[in-house]
Amino acid sequence: MSKARANCLLLPAAAFRGFGNVAQKTVLDHLDPLSAVGMRCLIAGLLVVLLTMLERGRRFGSGYRMSLVRVSALFSISIVIQQTAYLGTSVTNASFLVNTATVMTALAAWFLAGERPTAIVWLVAGITLVGALLLSGGLAASFSQSDLAAIFSAGCYALWMVKLGRHMRAHGAPVTAAAAQYLGATIITLPFGALQGNLSLATIGDAGPELAALGIFSTAAAFGIQTIAQRFTSASHAAVVVSAESVFGAIGAAIFLGERLSPVGAVGAVFVFAAITLLSLSADRSEISLPAAAD
Repeated sequence: MSKARANCLLLPAAAFRGFGNVAQKTVLDHLDPLSAVGMRCLIAGLLVVLLTMLERGRRFGSGYRMSLVRVSALFSISIVIQQTAYLGTSVTNASFLVNTATVMTALAAWFLAGERPTAIVWLVAGITLVGALLLSGGLAASFSQSDLAAIFSAGCYALWMVKLGRHMRAHGAPVTAAAAQYLGATIITLPFGALQGNLSLATIGDAGPELAALGIFSTAAAFGIQTIAQRFTSASHAAVVVSAESVFGAIGAAIFLGERLSPVGAVGAVFVFAAITLLSLSADRSEISLPAAAD
């Protein structure tokens, strides 16, 4: 798969995640954050785990298990913090703040993986950040603790994308990697939801539509697609394309929750899509060297 095709594959992943942000907000009407994460990841894990048979018998190199553990742990931390942020912030704000990961990923890829971004990567990262900022209302928007949690989750997602990319290029097996991430998050969060949250059959039933949307589309499909695509594109490129989540999130919030996109926000959406288009046009050039080995 070419880098350009991998980048294009990430766009529907961004759409699934963006529209799923609405469900991430409304699911909290029924479940606490840990229970919500545990149930959505359980649904995703059950959908994917049987497909791991396709990769059965595959031999992996040294460091595979620890690499997969690191990727799965970062995924769990990122998704839990992101879900918690929705307790006190709007879908539009959260969609922007989580996608400050665009710039963070470029920095993390440079410092941790030796993927030194070139001028085009910095340019599109900057355009994306400005566009997402406009989407959220600009610098005048106030920041709450939940907003800060969303920014912290962005940093965790940046580390996750770098580690995921290195893992995939070294070991492959995207189905196994996806299943490990989903079921790992389930094992970590569901016990806490059962003991300290409000997890019950009644609350699960009430949250059924949101959990179905989150488990099937926003988790199994979206993160599964990203896991596959990051074998063929850099973490910095993946972060830029997935940042379209902020646009889809704002659209979904306007349709389902009545959060209106201002004229400034519309300009921001244009900026984000312009950055993605610019990146796609340059994707077949050798702007960045992808290391082959995981740490």
